[in-house]
Amino acid sequence: MASDSNDKPPAIVTHPDELSSYRGAGGEPTLVGTATPSPVTSTVKTDQGEIKVDMREDLVTAHKDSDNPFAFKPSQLEALMDPKNLDLLIKYGGLEGVARGLHADIHAGLSPTTEISSSIPLDSIMNASTESSSFEAVNNIEQRTQVFGTNILPQIKGKSIFQLMFLAFRDKTLILLGVASIVSLAVGIYETIDIPEYDAEGNRIPGIKWVEGLVIICAIAIVVLVGSINDFQKDKQFRKLNAKKEDRQVKATRSGKTEMISVHDVQVGDVLYLEPGEVVSTDGIFIEGHNLKCDESAATGESDAVRKLDWRACAQKAYQLQEHHASSPEKDKSDYLAPPSPNKGAASSSSVGTASTRQEPPKAQLSRSTPDPFIISGSKVLEGVGTYLVTSVGVHSYHGRTMMALRTEDEMTPLQIKLNGLAGMITKLGSAAAILMLIALLIRYFVNFRHGVPTEATKIVSDVMSILILVVTVIVVAVPEGLPLAVTLALAYATRRMLQDNNLVRVLASCETMGNATTVCSDKTGTLTQNKMTVVAGTIGSSFRFRRDPSDSQTDVSDVSAVADKVPAPVNELIHQGIAINSSAFQGKDEAGNPAIVGNKTETALLSFTSETGSEHFGTLRQRFEIEQVFPFSSERKAMATIIKVPGEKPSQMIYRAHLKGASEIMVEHCSRVVSLDQGDHAQSRPLTEADRTRIDHIIQTYASQSLRTIAVAYREFTQWPPAGGTAAAGVEPDVPYEDLVQDRGLTLLGIIGIEDPLRPGVKDAVRACQQAGVFVRMVTGDNVMTAKSIARQCGIYTTGGLVMEGPVFRHLAPSEMDAVIPRLQVLARSSPEDKRILVERLKELGEIVAVTGDGTNDGPALKLADVGFSMGIAGTEVAKEASSIILMDDNFASIVRAIMWGRCVNDGVRKFLEFQLTVNVTAVVLTFISGVASEEQKSVLTAVQLLWVNLIMDTLAALALATDPPTEELLQRGPQPKSAPLISLQMWKMIIGQSIFQIIVTFVLLYGGILNYSPEDTVLQTIVFNTFVFCQIFNEINCRRIDRKLNVFHNIWANKFFIGVFFTCIFLQAIIVNFAGVAFQVTQIDGPSWAIAIIVGMFALPVGVVVRLIPDSAFGFLFRNPATRQRYLGGDYKGPLVPSIYMAGNDTYKNVEQDITAFKEGAEQHDGRRDSVAASIVIPSMVAAASSTGAVLNNNSSREKLQVDGENNDSNKH
Repeated sequence: MASDSNDKPPAIVTHPDELSSYRGAGGEPTLVGTATPSPVTSTVKTDQGEIKVDMREDLVTAHKDSDNPFAFKPSQLEALMDPKNLDLLIKYGGLEGVARGLHADIHAGLSPTTEISSSIPLDSIMNASTESSSFEAVNNIEQRTQVFGTNILPQIKGKSIFQLMFLAFRDKTLILLGVASIVSLAVGIYETIDIPEYDAEGNRIPGIKWVEGLVIICAIAIVVLVGSINDFQKDKQFRKLNAKKEDRQVKATRSGKTEMISVHDVQVGDVLYLEPGEVVSTDGIFIEGHNLKCDESAATGESDAVRKLDWRACAQKAYQLQEHHASSPEKDKSDYLAPPSPNKGAASSSSVGTASTRQEPPKAQLSRSTPDPFIISGSKVLEGVGTYLVTSVGVHSYHGRTMMALRTEDEMTPLQIKLNGLAGMITKLGSAAAILMLIALLIRYFVNFRHGVPTEATKIVSDVMSILILVVTVIVVAVPEGLPLAVTLALAYATRRMLQDNNLVRVLASCETMGNATTVCSDKTGTLTQNKMTVVAGTIGSSFRFRRDPSDSQTDVSDVSAVADKVPAPVNELIHQGIAINSSAFQGKDEAGNPAIVGNKTETALLSFTSETGSEHFGTLRQRFEIEQVFPFSSERKAMATIIKVPGEKPSQMIYRAHLKGASEIMVEHCSRVVSLDQGDHAQSRPLTEADRTRIDHIIQTYASQSLRTIAVAYREFTQWPPAGGTAAAGVEPDVPYEDLVQDRGLTLLGIIGIEDPLRPGVKDAVRACQQAGVFVRMVTGDNVMTAKSIARQCGIYTTGGLVMEGPVFRHLAPSEMDAVIPRLQVLARSSPEDKRILVERLKELGEIVAVTGDGTNDGPALKLADVGFSMGIAGTEVAKEASSIILMDDNFASIVRAIMWGRCVNDGVRKFLEFQLTVNVTAVVLTFISGVASEEQKSVLTAVQLLWVNLIMDTLAALALATDPPTEELLQRGPQPKSAPLISLQMWKMIIGQSIFQIIVTFVLLYGGILNYSPEDTVLQTIVFNTFVFCQIFNEINCRRIDRKLNVFHNIWANKFFIGVFFTCIFLQAIIVNFAGVAFQVTQIDGPSWAIAIIVGMFALPVGVVVRLIPDSAFGFLFRNPATRQRYLGGDYKGPLVPSIYMAGNDTYKNVEQDITAFKEGAEQHDGRRDSVAASIVIPSMVAAASSTGAVLNNNSSREKLQVDGENNDSNKH
């Protein structure tokens, strides 16, 4: 093929039929659409996974929109970025063609006051012609907004308070309550109007039967209002949190002038500036710049910095890749896509990308870090400066599309599912009891007709209505009215308190879900570590060693703070000078606006180290010396250098000092001398002996084994510049090659410095607390295996028996192999966002409740998929926050432990109240049923208003008391509850039934036993019975503070002020009712002994609780015939943290695998459906654990992948 110009690679031509496919930007294989029909997308497999290559024909077809004067429509510009499509950019005429098609000037930028008066067709751009047509003049900015939109994502249509109220009312329990309240209200009104009642003295009782239904409706209103208002405020708080971060100023060129504009005002066609530390706000194409590198990990998950170059330079590199392939042996050519042949017509296009024409490409030639001209929104500028042309904004940008894709509804939580199931069960049981009671009472009523049928029909109707009223009372009593309120109060209280613990809860139900989390998949950088590279160790000269916080056993190692005192001042000054001057980092501001050092993290760490060791500010040192020449860091030489002019020993003498730093092993090789720590006016040095080299090599290896990044600092002095005998080219500004600095091993070594991203304070304790709580902590990171393993070991995540695996290996495992590896997988290194998503998905399928941390845009899918997603409040992107359910305001893993504690506290609070509520309900239903059937007049031992007080008012207060217990460390001393765990445990059932039996017996003995010498119809006796029943509930409230088998129910009681207040409030209100509300509650004043009887009998609820707790659960084993049900209710108590190598907490599937292993060995046939998983669970661990921590290699014949794993347990039978 002929080339159009010398600066174009031959593969770049203008005619569609002559286009040839080659490697596109970022090493991604792409294909430009041809004139012949082509499929919408083609899937191309690379070492990074599958890539969908956009091959739609409409990308190279002019649009027909008469209102669009631009050559492009938004979808065509979107296709440039996802995936990066260099071929399509070339097709559009490169940067210049896109700028022309957008009526944009890449030098002067947009002019807000100008008008667009011509329309440019896409064909004109692609054929490099000057064709255009007239267009009705419109304002430049307005027309761009109309066609391409604004750089503002559409506001999430927040639900109004009424919509939230409607959603809250959809709870099954509330619906059941609503139906019961309406029936109760209707019957109460009828009863009040048509059926007057009289007390024992013949006085008419005020008709207030309708109050019960009305108060239930009020209770429903309270629940709905509290829940919906809480959700509304929470959403408002989240919007406020992101408002300031979203709106910021960016530098742009408009009308030829540089100005600051709001990021929301950026238009397609704008020219924006990029500076270090800036987060890219829009998609675009690189125009020009110097050494511009972007961190696209937030968008793509790749940790490598991606260099940005002019599109022509990128095209040339792509062409060179094609030329390299063309010169490769024939057997390697199938690794690439076959280019479409112009002679084969449509068939060639449709065949591109088929399995038969491609194989996995060679890893050495494909890398997403290959330079490209595409600026991706959501990425971050690491170093360099530049400008770019904006091509997509708002919902059309990479960042915007990702944000919009995350706007989905949340799933129901395990507690919500269980509570809905409980509500359904109570409805059925209550209805069954009511129907049974109705049948019994009607049979009894009509059987009495044998003594005579009432002469008035109204009498029969009245009697039947009395029976129906009693039946409705049973249903209303059976429904746990306070349960929704308890859940709402517990969650609302927890979320507000969690904010004080740096957990902003976005999804209210996530805090209860977190309590039962069985595994946490945590990021490394920024979550477990500080995301701040820090000097943690070093050696100055060949002997002076220092370390940050050395252990007591390291007597020959000094603390970092002692460096300034123990190292001679001249040596210190030389180190400070070299680090400050030989650096590209600068003073700036962080994202919060605070002063900070901005630049490469290694350089910021070194500059911070000089500050700690008594150096002047690096800016002062830089201004003091004149720079002669700079050698920027190069990946080839792995070093950088700066030459400065300094005064010599004589006043007129000038010395040229070269300061160098770089990879330690390379720099040491160029050194022949080492600095001495002898005191003097000037820095002293001595020859570097072989013994010194051996010692320094050992130090470097020691630091490397601890995953420290080792940097060597050295210097060299010249008497003239350019150096004598060098190879510098003559000229006004001679260009001295780097080799002249290091020739003849002329460097003097100052020291070796070890840098790492240190752990956050408290992380070790937090991980240990999670493991103690039965939560399996996994590290999922994009870092290499050595670094990930080192940090994981320091945290306590990586332990004996655990596995370390790389993401590419993990993603290619078969599902059965994953099931076998996951129980021991502690670290997933070099993982992509897709690997994290696969891991989360597989864990959920295995029955785990999964929590995930993430901070980048690429973490969005995993955060959304997880049961609980934690995003970072400081370092997290808007996408991550939007996808998460809880935001860690301090980005600290330790806050997750607090979330676990609060989650368990919420679950316990709901279950405590449930135990209390059901005890009241069971007792009240039984009392109402038996006394109603036994009574001649079908009247209950407790009146409707008395039941209203016990069953509704007290329950509401009890919800406040029991649902607001603060969390304690004791909550972390037990394992998580699996999804299959019953909402009401056997211990709770024992207490509910035991207390109910006690209360029923006490009530009937007092009422019918005659021990108080009162008639059962006497108002005094009924008051004593009512009073005793209430005090049984009050003291049972204390008893319900513990739902386990521990006997101390008063533990930490003074920490809950609500409980103390509610307890004494209930006693006070009960005294008011008995003494002053006799008419309404059908009670009378009683004497002191009667009060004593009620209180003392009520206090017996506490010893009864002790007796019930002492009854072993195994005594009820005969009730559970089904082994699975027996395991759910009678499973062993939690015994502390489990060994990670056999850890299976909260996972029924793992238990099934264990059972299957046994069945497999015995040759059982009933488990054929899971035989593959069983075989893998036996074979895989045996192979992956066959080697020690040095690593083992396992060949997978099915996928032909090498499985590199790391374990420290040679016992393959532990799985």
